[in-house]
Amino acid sequence: MTAARYVQENMPLIDIDYVRDSVHEGEVALSGRESGVAHCIDPLADWRWEELVQRHPRASLFHSTAWLKALRLTYNYPAVAYVTSAPGQRLESGMVFCQVESWLTGRRLVSLPFSDHCEPLVDSREDLDVITTAVEAEVRRGLWRYMETRSVRPLEIATALHPTTVPYTFHQLDLAPDIQTLFRNCHKNSTQRKILRAEREGLRYCEGSSEKLLDDFYRLLTITRRRHQRPPQPRKWFLNLIECFGDDLKIRVALQGDRPVAAILTIRHKDTMTYKYGGSDTEFNALGGVHLLLWRTIQESKRAGMRWLDFGRSDADQPGLITFKSRWGATQSELTYSRFSRSAHVGHAFEASAASWKSRASRFLLAHMPPDLLSLAGRALYRHVG
Repeated sequence: MTAARYVQENMPLIDIDYVRDSVHEGEVALSGRESGVAHCIDPLADWRWEELVQRHPRASLFHSTAWLKALRLTYNYPAVAYVTSAPGQRLESGMVFCQVESWLTGRRLVSLPFSDHCEPLVDSREDLDVITTAVEAEVRRGLWRYMETRSVRPLEIATALHPTTVPYTFHQLDLAPDIQTLFRNCHKNSTQRKILRAEREGLRYCEGSSEKLLDDFYRLLTITRRRHQRPPQPRKWFLNLIECFGDDLKIRVALQGDRPVAAILTIRHKDTMTYKYGGSDTEFNALGGVHLLLWRTIQESKRAGMRWLDFGRSDADQPGLITFKSRWGATQSELTYSRFSRSAHVGHAFEASAASWKSRASRFLLAHMPPDLLSLAGRALYRHVG
């Protein structure tokens, strides 16, 4: 029986006593009380999930139903949440996954695709064990090749599955200081000077979510992705994000005259502003367009009473991006992606996949594709990457 069928029936997923006795022989089984049973719900259909997201201090925009809906509309990924509360009860703990089913890359549970991070919304060791043991049982029955988690904090899961991890870098800016202090905390010879240069050059600033701004943003994003030898995300993805997040999403564009020279996309959720995507024309990088856009974002976030600016993840092979984010005074930490599978081979493939875009052949092809073909490659590939 698949997880989707459990959602439809809204029945307890699995008895943890049975799983622990059969999978971890010799361990002390959890009691048979309700807290020892994991339930599977559809977070897009069950109002309790969004209520948990709004209430839980570690919930981010990536847990939100708006983000899950955009993933479903764009990539047709069903969302499923494993929770410890019975039907009708208030949710206290949960982990959300997308069911990624691809003929190219296999069937797996990912928490969550195209999301920089997605913390388990779990406050006790017992609840974490209940949920992960239930997911482990599905992996062991062959329903999924593996489960993947993306945690900001170190996540220790008690499991007999083979774990494999890949580290990334995470940056977050604390917006608590006053605006003058935030500016002083920026790197003087890089960030501060670029902000002041953009103001001297008279770059114009536009924001919103219009079709024109989306066109400008997507053109600059495609140029940047080509420069980094990676395909851009499908344009449909950004249309769906705009639809799902409404006024909480903004496309911010810097123009020299009437020419767009830099653009970023930000999403507001609870007390955090997230800088999710960006692109620029290198011919005009010296003018400080991206710096202007981020500084305007910081100023706006301060006025709105936001607490954090989330700069997202950076890959290990992006030292320039890591340095750029650090120069805003952001705190740097490690972000860990973990896969848990029945076979160690899957783990080795995970380590290799982190460098899949780095092969000489793929870099050459992506760097020399015309923009339209590069966008087509993105539409074809991202569904399987998830």
